[in-house]
Amino acid sequence: MDEVIETTAEYAESAVLARCHEVHVDPNTPCTEIPDNLVNENAGIAKSPAQWAYERLILYIQNFEKTLDNEHEVAMGFAGGGPGTLRIEGMGYFDPDIVTFYGSDPSGAKTQLIQHVSQLGVMLRALPKPPETSQPTRIGFRLAQDLETSA
Repeated sequence: MDEVIETTAEYAESAVLARCHEVHVDPNTPCTEIPDNLVNENAGIAKSPAQWAYERLILYIQNFEKTLDNEHEVAMGFAGGGPGTLRIEGMGYFDPDIVTFYGSDPSGAKTQLIQHVSQLGVMLRALPKPPETSQPTRIGFRLAQDLETSA
């Protein structure tokens, strides 16, 4: 019998993603779904804190977008309220500990936030889609698609 021995850190990391728990005031609110490929296929793979944060943020963004109507898109507010909001147009990570958000602010100015995982605090917001677009942009779908192809 082959037994896999994990370090304490590996065990803790693989347990975190598999155990997402949420409670909402409205019992019909969908909870964040964890794709099987993130739980099963990657459970034993060592990941940096940046990759762990990136993958979980994708799940939250995708779940948030499921609650939006056709007139709104996902944006993020910054913890502490300083620079305002950023319409999320891209997201990435830089191992071992940096997560990056690309987008535009409410005035349309190109914006990039570079955040250390220890300082990560993101508030997802619904912003009206730009009037010149017929359909809202759904970045969560594209991010999740990238996770599936890179897994």
